[in-house]
Amino acid sequence: MYTHEIRERFTEHFVKAGHTSVPSASLILDDPNLLFVNAGMVPFKPYFLGQQTPPFNTATSIQKCVRTLDIDEVGITTRHNTFFQMAGNFSFGNYFKEGAITHAWELLTSSVDDGGFGLDPDRLWVTIYQDDDEAGDIWHDKIGIPRERIQRLGMADNYWSMGIPGPCGPSSEIYYDRGPEYGKEGGPVVDDTRYIEIWNLVFMEKERGEGTGKENFEILGPLPKKNIDTGLGIERVACILQGVDNVYETDLLRPVIDVAEELTGAPYGARHADDVRFRVIADHCRTALMLILDGVAPSNEGRGYILRRLLRRIVRSARLLGATHETMERFMETVRRTMTPSYPEIEDNWERIRSTAVAEERAFLATLESGEKLFTTIAEDLKARGETVFPGSDAFILHDTHGFPVDLTAEMANEQGLTLDRDAFDRHMQDQKARAKADNRAKKHGHANLSVYRPFVDNHATVFTGYDTLEDEGTILGMVSNGQLVEKATEGDHVDVILDRTPFYAESGGQMADHGELSTAGARLKVNDVQKIGKKLWVHKTEVTGGEIAVGMKVEGKVDPQWRHAARQAHSGTHLIHAALRQVLGPTAVQAGSMNKPGYLRFDFNFNRPLTDGQLKDIQDIANSAVDADYTVNTIETSLDEAKKMGALALFGQSYGDWVRVVEIGGPFSMELCGGTHVDHASQVGPIAVLGESSVGSGARRIEAYTGMDSFRYLAQQQSTLTTVATSLKAPADDVPERVDQLAARLHDAERAVARAHQQALQSKADEFVAHAQRLNNVTVVAESVSDVEAKDLRPMALDVRNRLGNEPAVVVLISSTGDKVPFVVSANEQATGNGINANSLVKTIGQSVNGRGGGKPDMAQGSGSDATGISHALDAVLDDLKKQG
Repeated sequence: MYTHEIRERFTEHFVKAGHTSVPSASLILDDPNLLFVNAGMVPFKPYFLGQQTPPFNTATSIQKCVRTLDIDEVGITTRHNTFFQMAGNFSFGNYFKEGAITHAWELLTSSVDDGGFGLDPDRLWVTIYQDDDEAGDIWHDKIGIPRERIQRLGMADNYWSMGIPGPCGPSSEIYYDRGPEYGKEGGPVVDDTRYIEIWNLVFMEKERGEGTGKENFEILGPLPKKNIDTGLGIERVACILQGVDNVYETDLLRPVIDVAEELTGAPYGARHADDVRFRVIADHCRTALMLILDGVAPSNEGRGYILRRLLRRIVRSARLLGATHETMERFMETVRRTMTPSYPEIEDNWERIRSTAVAEERAFLATLESGEKLFTTIAEDLKARGETVFPGSDAFILHDTHGFPVDLTAEMANEQGLTLDRDAFDRHMQDQKARAKADNRAKKHGHANLSVYRPFVDNHATVFTGYDTLEDEGTILGMVSNGQLVEKATEGDHVDVILDRTPFYAESGGQMADHGELSTAGARLKVNDVQKIGKKLWVHKTEVTGGEIAVGMKVEGKVDPQWRHAARQAHSGTHLIHAALRQVLGPTAVQAGSMNKPGYLRFDFNFNRPLTDGQLKDIQDIANSAVDADYTVNTIETSLDEAKKMGALALFGQSYGDWVRVVEIGGPFSMELCGGTHVDHASQVGPIAVLGESSVGSGARRIEAYTGMDSFRYLAQQQSTLTTVATSLKAPADDVPERVDQLAARLHDAERAVARAHQQALQSKADEFVAHAQRLNNVTVVAESVSDVEAKDLRPMALDVRNRLGNEPAVVVLISSTGDKVPFVVSANEQATGNGINANSLVKTIGQSVNGRGGGKPDMAQGSGSDATGISHALDAVLDDLKKQG
C-alpha cells in the first residue's frame, strides 16, 4: 500500500466518523517554544490550552512535522526521521477513551476492502499508564485484547504533558509485532525494535502544575472538559504495510537511496557506515524540500541554520560515499516525484525549491574546499611538531565556525596518519548543546506567562474596529502589570490594558502596532504598543501619564492619525513592491518576511543572487507606475478556498482561518491575503524611493524603501547632495556621473602607477638581495631585514629572490617591520629541502626572537611577531641554524 493511500484511508475513516478534516498547518508557526511544528497536536494547542474556542468538536489531520534534536542519530537507527507525517484524530470535550480506542482499532484491523489497513489483530500489543484501569478494561473487555498483551508503564513512558503547566493525562500506545526475526519475545517492554510503536492515544483529563521533566510535576486536578489527542506515524505504518525493514526503504525514501547509489557508485546494504550515509541523504533531502516549501531559507541562525545543516549533511554524506560532482538537483527531483502526490503545492514552488537547494550545495562545496585548506595547515603543523593527535578543539572550530563536518575531519586526519581526539570534540559539542538546552529551558515557559490572559482569550475576544475608525469607546475588561492582574493603575505605572473593543491595530503581518492614547475624564494613558494573544485578544501596552484608571471604566481610544496614515502608506507600498518584484524576477521570488512602519518598509524575499541596478530600477518604476495609476484599493472578506481561486497570494509560515481578508490593488496587479491597514487609493502611498537591496543570508535578499513624506525628504536630500557635488566639480548636475567616472578613472590610473612604482622598488630590493647572497655549507642564503614591506608582499618577494638563485640549494629569509607588526617568511628550494633544510623549523626560530609564531610547509613558511628589536637576533639565529643543518 503506497504512503499516499495510507494518508487517504486515515482521513476517510475519520471523516466518515464525523470528524472535520483540517489541512496540515505550515511547519512554521508563531510559537515561542518551537522552531518547527513537531507534533500533530501543535496547531490545536490554543484549543487545548484554553486560549481559543475550537470551531469543531472533533477533527482529524495529517500534520507535517520536523524534529531536529537528534539530527546526528538519523540513519543510525532505522526508524528515526527528521520530517514525518503525523496522522491524528482529536476530540474537544466529545468522545473520550472508549471512542479513541475504538476508532483506532477499527482502522488498524478492518480489511483493506472495507477501507482499513488490514493488520492482524493478534500482532497488536498496547501499553497503558500504570494506574489506568479504565483504558485497560476497554482494551480487554470491549476490544478483546488478552491481558498479557496489555502492558503497564510509568509516567516517563505513558503519561503526557506539554512540559509546562496545562493539560496532561495518561496515554495508551499501540505496537505492532514484526516477528521473532526482529527481536525477543515479550512485548514492547522487552524489545521496542521488534514491537514497533505505530499509534499513541493521549487522554487529556488532568491539569498539570509547575515542575520539570516527564515525572517531576504536580497534578492539580481534573480538566473542565476531557480531550483526545492521538498520533499515528504514517511512515511507520508504511514500513509495516509495504513489508520493508525500516522507514528508509518505503516508497517515499528508497527512490532517493537508489539515486544516491547511481551518483556515488557505492552499494546500499554493504557497510553499516555507508548505509547510515544513504539514509541521511534520503531523510534530509525530504526534510529540506519541505522546509524550503514552507518558506525557510538557509542562514546561520534559527530555522535557516537547521536547513543549512541538513543540506550540508547531504553534501557531506554524498561526498563520503564517493560523489565527485553536484548531486542535489537529482536528489531533490526524486523527492519532488515521491512527495507531490500528497503535497501538490510542491509543483507550484519547484523552481524556488530547486534553486535554493542547488545554490546551498555549491556554496558548501566552496566551504569544504576552504575547510580542507585550513585542515591541511593544522595537520602539517602537528606533523612538523611530531604530534599524532588532531585536537578536538581544532575539529570543533572547523565544525562550528567553518561548517566543516567532523567525520570528514576524522577521515582526513586518518589519511595524514593522525588520530582525531573525538572525546575532546564531543565535550565541546556537549558544552554547546548544554548551553542550547539551558536557553531552551529559559524559553520553555512562554505559554505559562500567558496564563493570566487565558480567561480573556476564551471569553472576551477583542472587537477590532480600526478598519473603519481611528476613535472608539471601549470598556476595560482587565489590566496586567508584571504578569499579575491588577484592578487600578496610577500615573507613572506601565500596564497592559485589555478592552472589549478597540480601534488600535495590533502588530501583525509585518505592520507595526498603532500608537495613540486612551483617556477618560480624569486619566490619560499613552499607547506605545499593541500585541495579539491567541490571535483574538488585543493587549495595549500603555503608560499612565495622568490620573487613575480602573477595571470596568469606559475609555476613549484615539489612534495617532499621522502614525496610522504613514503606516498605511508603508504597508500598501510593501504590496506594490512585492507585485513589482514578481513582475521583474518572476514567481520564484517569494516573500520571506516584511516590516513596515510609518514611512519605511523592508521586504525580504527568497532569491539566490543580487539584483542588478537595472532590476532594482525596474522594480521602483513599476511600483511608482501603480502609484501614478491611482489604483483603487479594495478589501474583500471571503473563504480561504475562494481567495485561492481568485489568485490571492498567501505567505509561507502564516496560518489562516477558513475566512480571510483579501487586499486587492488594481485588480490583478496585486492581490494578497492580508489583515493589515491600507490606503484607499494607490496614489496615497506617495512616491516610493527604493534605497537598495542587500543579502540577509544565503538565498535571501532584502529591499528597503521609503514612502510618503519620508520618500520626499529622502529624495530632497539626494538632490541636495547632487547639487553640492555638482558645485564642487563646477559642472551641471546632469554631467556629474560622467565627471565622477572621469575622476574615478584618473584615481585608478594613479593607483596603478603607485603600484608599479612599488613593484619596481621591491624588484630593486630583490636585485640587491641576490647580489648580497652568501654561501653557507654549499647553500646559497639570503637573510635580510626589509623596512615597510607588508606581509602580503613579503611572500612573493621571497619566491622571486629564490627563483633567481638558480638550481643550487638556496634559502631566502626575509623579515620586515610595519608599524607594530613584524612579518617574516622563509622559502627554500627543492635542492635545499632535499639537504634537510626545513622552512617550517626556521620560522619557529625567528618567532622566538620577535615574540611571534608561524608555520607552513618545508619549502615555504611564514609568520608574524610584535618585537622589532629582535630582528637582528632572529637573523643571526637563523644563520646559526643553517650552519648546523648544513
